[in-house]
Amino acid sequence: MVMEDRRPEAQGPHSLSLDGRRRLLVSGVTDVESFNEQEVIMGTTMGTLTVQGEDLHMEKLSVDSGDVVVTGEIDALEYEDVPVKGEGFFARLFR
Repeated sequence: MVMEDRRPEAQGPHSLSLDGRRRLLVSGVTDVESFNEQEVIMGTTMGTLTVQGEDLHMEKLSVDSGDVVVTGEIDALEYEDVPVKGEGFFARLFR
């Protein structure tokens, strides 16, 4: 059985730059779903990105360019891939 790469193709440039676990620069952000001092959840062109830490602040948010700067004590970065187009709940359940 061959494993498929289920990640979508990038719909625009996306990059991360982490400086000393205190400053995160993210490009390719499409929306910010939620944020507080422990967690920032944002949609990117490569999937949903969750940033976890302490004393997190959004220093910059540019809707036009899709750039976000998060500062604070960054402990974890996690992606959740975007579902492949046409793949519904039952298709994902029975793969």
